Amino acid sequence: MIKTVVNNLHEFKKDSIMTPVFMILEVIMETIIPLMMASVVDNGVEKGDMNHIYKMGAFMFVAALISLLVGILGGRYGARASAGLARNLRTAMYDKIQTYSFANIDKFSTAGLVTRLTTDVTNVQNAFQMVLRMGTRAPASLIFAMFMAFTIHARLASVYLMAVIFLGTCLFFIIRRTMKYFDVVFQKYDDLNASVQENVSSIRVVKAYVREEYEKKKFKTASENVYRMFINAEKVLVMNMPLMQITVYSCILLISWMGAKLIVADGLTTGQLMNLLTYCMNILMSLMMLSMIFVMITMSSASLKRIGEVLEEKSTITNPENPRTEVCDGSIEFQNVSFRYNKTSEKPVLSNINCSIKAGETIGIIGGTGSAKTSLVNLISRLYDVTEGNVLVGGHDVREYDLDTLRNEVSVVLQKNVLFSGTILENLRWGDENATEEECIRACRLACADEFIQKMPEKYNTFIEQGGSNVSGGQKQRLCIARALLKKPKILILDDSTSAVDTATDARIRKAFAEEIPDTTKIIIAQRINSVSQADRIIVMEDGRISGFGTHEELLENNEIYREVYESQTAGGGDFDEKEGEL
Repeated sequence: MIKTVVNNLHEFKKDSIMTPVFMILEVIMETIIPLMMASVVDNGVEKGDMNHIYKMGAFMFVAALISLLVGILGGRYGARASAGLARNLRTAMYDKIQTYSFANIDKFSTAGLVTRLTTDVTNVQNAFQMVLRMGTRAPASLIFAMFMAFTIHARLASVYLMAVIFLGTCLFFIIRRTMKYFDVVFQKYDDLNASVQENVSSIRVVKAYVREEYEKKKFKTASENVYRMFINAEKVLVMNMPLMQITVYSCILLISWMGAKLIVADGLTTGQLMNLLTYCMNILMSLMMLSMIFVMITMSSASLKRIGEVLEEKSTITNPENPRTEVCDGSIEFQNVSFRYNKTSEKPVLSNINCSIKAGETIGIIGGTGSAKTSLVNLISRLYDVTEGNVLVGGHDVREYDLDTLRNEVSVVLQKNVLFSGTILENLRWGDENATEEECIRACRLACADEFIQKMPEKYNTFIEQGGSNVSGGQKQRLCIARALLKKPKILILDDSTSAVDTATDARIRKAFAEEIPDTTKIIIAQRINSVSQADRIIVMEDGRISGFGTHEELLENNEIYREVYESQTAGGGDFDEKEGEL
C-alpha cells in the first residue's frame, strides 16, 4: 500500500518531504519554549531579575514566531502534497480503467469504481495529510518531550513512559477490532452508490411502473447497512477518548503530587515542575494525535487497498511486442473458435466456430436470445480474446495487431447505444475527431439520420443530453451508425442497431451501405428476417454454435430454424410497418 502512495506522488515528493521537516522544526520550537519559561520562573521571578525575564521573554517570542511560521508552511506543503496525491490517484485509476478489456470491466461494478474514485481517494487524501503533519509532529513531540522530561527528572518522567505503554496497548486492540468493520463498510458504499446510480439512470422506468416506494426501501436498506457498520466501528473507537482522558488526568495528578513532595524535599524547583507539567500535556496530546492518526490510517488502509486493486489489475488484452499497424482488408475467418467469459465455467459460450467471410461481403447474423450472436462479433475487434482457436482479420490473427489499429478498422455499433452530453457534431466526431461538417452530414445521410436532424432547431449543433435522453431510440441508433461510419472502417458491425427503426428506414440504410461502402465488410445482427434477407450470406446461431451459413434461399431450403423464424414473421403477410416512421 505504501508503494501505491509513493508511486503516485510524482511532482509532489518535494512537498511530502518538506512538510515533515517544517513539522519537526515547529516541535523543536515548542519544546524549547517550556525551558525558557522554567528559566523565567527560576532565574527571573524568584530572583527578581527583570533583565533575565525580558531576555527570556524576547527569546520565547522569537521561538513562538518561528513556530507559527514553520507551522503555516508545513500546513501549506501538506495540503499541496495530499491534494496532489489525490489528483494523481484519480488520474492513475481513470487512465488504468481506460486500458481495461471488457473482461476487466466485468470484474468491477460501475458503482464500485465510482466509490474508489471519490470516497476512497478522499479518505486516502485526508489520511495522507494527517500522516505528513500529525504523523510527524506527534512522534517528534512525544520523543522530544520525553527526552526533556527525563533530563529534568527521570523518576517523574517514568510516569509518562508507563502512560505511553498503557495507551499504546489499548490503541492496538482498538484498531485491530475496528479494522474488520472498515474493510466491510466500503463494500456497503458500493451497494449504496449502485442503488443511486441505477435509480437515477432508470428514473423513467421507475416512474412508469410506479416503483418509487420500492426504490426508496432499497436505498434505505443500503444506507442502513453503511450506518450500521460505522456504528459498530464507532462503538469500539469511542473507547479511545475516555482512555485518553483518564490517562491524561492521572498523569497530571501523579506529577503534581510527586512533584510537590520533591519541591518540599528540595529535589525539584517550581520552574522544573511547571516544565514537567507542560511536557506532560505535550506527551499526552501527542498520544491523542497518534490515536487519531491510527484511526484515519485504519479507515484509509481499506480504501487504499481498494484503490490498489484497480491500479494493479492487469488488462487481459494487451498489444503484442511487434504489433501489425495495418489491416489489409475486411476479410474475417473463425478457426475452431471457442470462448468462455469465465475460464473456469464448464460450458463455453461459443463452441467450435468455423466460418470464412470475404472482404466487402454483407453478412447477416440471426438467432434467438442467448445464442451468442454478440459474443461472436465481439471477438472480431478483440473486445474479448478467444479461449481456443483463432480469429483472423485481413489474413492475420487479431492478436497480432495493434489494438488501436484493429479497432479503428473494425467499427462496432454496440447493442446498447450510448450518446454523450454535447452537440450532435461532437458526438459524431467520436468516429473521427477531424471530420468536417460535410463528412458528418454525409455519414448521417447514409444512416438516414440527416432527415430528423434538419428538423431540429439547432440542426447539427443541437445539444444531446447525457445518454441521449432527448432523442428517441431510433434516432439514437441512427446517430450511432453515422458515428461508426465516420471511422471509414474496413469492417462495420451493427449489433441489432436498427431494432428501433421501421422497416422502410432499415431498408434504406441497408441500400445506402450497399451503394456507398461496397468494399466494407458489413455484419448485421438482427431479429427481423427482413433486415438480413438481402445479405450475401446469413449465419444462423443456436446455443453458441453455427446452425447454418448460407444465402437466404439456401437457408430456407436447408435450415429448419431459419425457416421457422421466417414463416413466423411472414405468416401475417409480412411486417405491417411499411410506412416510414419509428417504433
